[in-house]
Amino acid sequence: MKKILIIEDDPELVFLLKRCLECGGYRVITAGDGEDGFSKFIKGRPELVILDLGLPKISGYEVARKIRREREDKTPILMLTGRSEDADRIIGRVKGADKYMTKPFELEELLKEVRFLLKE
Repeated sequence: MKKILIIEDDPELVFLLKRCLECGGYRVITAGDGEDGFSKFIKGRPELVILDLGLPKISGYEVARKIRREREDKTPILMLTGRSEDADRIIGRVKGADKYMTKPFELEELLKEVRFLLKE
């Protein structure tokens, strides 16, 4: 069972994502801020990270940068955010995102991207 880390500060969205991914056969770990999320990344070594940008304590951009610097980690990062400007997408890619999705989104589209990033 592949492990996915969700780093998101909206508890309702976390609940929805967690439930959807668990029904899809994934093990899910969650964190409500960037600091806790990076800590759980180090301890849990997930196969995929779903990352919001507007997080308390450490921004999603900073978390992505730290993940990429961690032994040049190649864990796929899916940035899931309300920020839809081209500049945000470019910065997200520069900081290490493999995929950038904006809110609102369709759950089926998210699952499709998760499967793609996990090479399933």
